[in-house]
Amino acid sequence: MNKKALSLILALAMTFALAVPACAANESRVVIGADLTEEQIDTVYQIFGIERGSVEELKVTNAEERRYLEGLVEESVIGKNAISCVYVQLLGEGAGLTIDTCNINWCTAEMYRNALATAGISDAKIVVAAPFEVSGTAALTGIYKAYEHITGSTLDETAKSVGTQELTITGELAQQIGSFDATKIVSGLKELLSETEKMSDEELRREIESIAGKYNVTLSDSQIRQLIDLCRSMEKLDPGELRERVEQAQETIRRIGEAKDKAVSFYEKLRLFFGSASDFFEKLKGLFDR
Repeated sequence: MNKKALSLILALAMTFALAVPACAANESRVVIGADLTEEQIDTVYQIFGIERGSVEELKVTNAEERRYLEGLVEESVIGKNAISCVYVQLLGEGAGLTIDTCNINWCTAEMYRNALATAGISDAKIVVAAPFEVSGTAALTGIYKAYEHITGSTLDETAKSVGTQELTITGELAQQIGSFDATKIVSGLKELLSETEKMSDEELRREIESIAGKYNVTLSDSQIRQLIDLCRSMEKLDPGELRERVEQAQETIRRIGEAKDKAVSFYEKLRLFFGSASDFFEKLKGLFDR
């Protein structure tokens, strides 16, 4: 092949490469529940802290939400309207998942983080919000939609379904044993996936009871059955990849915890300082008042 032909091929290749849209870090989307009024949408944008029109906006319907939720949670939890909204911003590799919620009364940030790790979403800033209190279970559908729209690729359908199943089961457990214990038990179960395939349901039951025992939690038969079903669903995913994502999610939770501890410690020091300063000035004032 002569140099002229080679140069032409390279030029065409570069042109093609430039024409293919790349998924850039910091690209964002907003997904709005389709049944909100204009006034409610304005409220949600205020929560997100951005102006409407500054980020591409998508809609999610109740029918889309039901695609993943039906059969997993009670009808009353799903509702008949799409209310939950999300803001999703992709971050650079290794940044982890940061989650904030507002007016979400059933799902915690940790539950979202772990469920999204299962679904295959990492390195993103996510805000889940509503104009009034809602369960937040349907928000995952909006997050999936935003992520796929930004990246131009489709998440694995099984992973999305299992992520939703995980969120709902963890949420139900949290109502009875607390969100911290519920998320820890589910995370512990995910870390054993490379072994659970070889276990019978009875062996898996004993393993679940052992994990729960570490947190001084006693699970009912129905709760254990739910966790066994969840584990069998998760076994359909790549255990190595899932374990890695779980560890990344746990590391993010640890870093956030440390940051909060430092903030509380700093606040306490300020409180003590200004408390002491107040006492000092009060005593000083007392001297002049005599």
